[in-house]
Amino acid sequence: KEERIVVLETENAVLHLKLAEYQGLAGRSTNEVLQLYAAHGQQMKFQRSSIVTQLHGAIKKRLKQDLKSLRSFALELSKDFQRQSKTCLYQVLAAVQGIQLQNEAMQMFQIKAFDLEQSLQEVRERYEKEKQKRKALHNSLIELRGNIRVHCRIRPLLPFDDAAGHSVSQDRQRNLSEKAAYAADDETVLVKCSRPGHASVNKTFQFERVYNDLESQDAVFADVAPLLTSLLDGYNVCIMAYGQTGSGKTYTMLGPQLEGNLAFAIEEESELGIIPRATQEVFRLISEKPPGSYWVEVSVVEVYNNEIFDLLAKDSYGKVLGVKRDVVTTREGKSDVPLLTHETVENASEFLHLVKKGLQLRVTHPTLVHAHSSRSHLVVTLTITTVVFGDNFGTLWEDEQTSQKLNKEASCTFPQKIRDNKSTSSSRASSPVQLEATEKMKQVKTRLQLVDLAGSECVGMSGVTGAALRETSFINRSLSALADVLGAIAEQRAHVPYRNSKLTHLLQDSVGGDAKLLVMLCISPGQKYLTESMQSLGFGTRARQVQRGQVKKKTFSVLSKGK
Repeated sequence: KEERIVVLETENAVLHLKLAEYQGLAGRSTNEVLQLYAAHGQQMKFQRSSIVTQLHGAIKKRLKQDLKSLRSFALELSKDFQRQSKTCLYQVLAAVQGIQLQNEAMQMFQIKAFDLEQSLQEVRERYEKEKQKRKALHNSLIELRGNIRVHCRIRPLLPFDDAAGHSVSQDRQRNLSEKAAYAADDETVLVKCSRPGHASVNKTFQFERVYNDLESQDAVFADVAPLLTSLLDGYNVCIMAYGQTGSGKTYTMLGPQLEGNLAFAIEEESELGIIPRATQEVFRLISEKPPGSYWVEVSVVEVYNNEIFDLLAKDSYGKVLGVKRDVVTTREGKSDVPLLTHETVENASEFLHLVKKGLQLRVTHPTLVHAHSSRSHLVVTLTITTVVFGDNFGTLWEDEQTSQKLNKEASCTFPQKIRDNKSTSSSRASSPVQLEATEKMKQVKTRLQLVDLAGSECVGMSGVTGAALRETSFINRSLSALADVLGAIAEQRAHVPYRNSKLTHLLQDSVGGDAKLLVMLCISPGQKYLTESMQSLGFGTRARQVQRGQVKKKTFSVLSKGK
């Protein structure tokens, strides 16, 4: 064992020696490896530096080429920019010169346009003056011939203008709702007449004035107002609305209907019709005259089923009720209604109050065409009595002393009895009879008749039956009688059939030439009412052709103390 230990120790020492030798070798190898790594690093570094150098050279060479090409491109671009800038400068200079020329031309055109506008304005003014002269001459010619003035008003389309109540197709209903009548200008009505399977035909009608569907009540009355001045100049005046039912006659003459009643409220003043406006205008004209030289009486009559009813008559208890009256022809050949109630009024409010009471008795009946169809002709008459003293006529209104004298005498002559609510036919006679002037007095009576005719109807369209059918028959017959009277006057027949109807008998004086007559045609624009509109336009055309001779001015009759 000891020997074995020695051997093993010897081997161990040898192994240690070998280990030390190998460790030395490993150290040297490690150094060599490090040297190799260092050499390899240097070699790689050298290689990289050479590549970078090559790349740098290549890049430098390429950059030089690019810079050279860029420099040449910049030079070309600069030259091109200079050329373009010069071109643009020339263009700008040319544009500035063109703008200056255009400005000069514009100024010349503006001067010419201004001159043309002035010339056009002058032409318009001359045209308006010539138009007014022509209108004045035409009115003078109408007055000399005694022609009837005819104005035409086209109402707008309304909701009830559709074909409700009739079994027709939608296309047919759409056609019926289309407009067929237009106002071509302020004197011409254009009607498009079209029938299925036929070409459309346009017909024109000429009147003194035509109102389109946008013109207001003010525009309508503006053309009516000049006639009212004639009242105080000694002429009778009659304004009559004619047309089919639902064409706007009552609206034109009276104003809008609210719940079946007519509204004369101040807030509805812009919607007031001819009757309230005419009354206001008459009293305005009277207010400019000396006090006491005029007084006004009003009567309200309806012609229903060819019978005349006094809508201001009262019973013994003072209640207003319609009383049947009759119309007669006096010895002088004038029409008169005996026992007709005439109420004296002093202002427009009193007049409208009386008219409203009378209208509450007027007969209306709903039809398929119009919910508040008037079934009677309404005649509202204002009788204006003018009183002057002896030789003062013509200078009365310039002489202040005479005016005061007239006022003093008239205040004694016309007591409050004239305004008594019990006034019937005696109220009309009481005014001249009670005159007790100390000197001769002259008086003249002029009348303003405002007529709202009932509308002509087609029974098949209105759908009326029973009593309403009978009313329609009387309405159409009376309107036919009115057309016959105008035809007889136009043809200058020896006999004019005034007595064929109570309406024509009542309006005999106005229609026959004793008054300046204005017929206001009211038509519906819808295709549905084309037949009725054509009939109304035909009536207006025939009325324009009537020559009744010059309307005579009323002369003053002398009232002495004994008379």
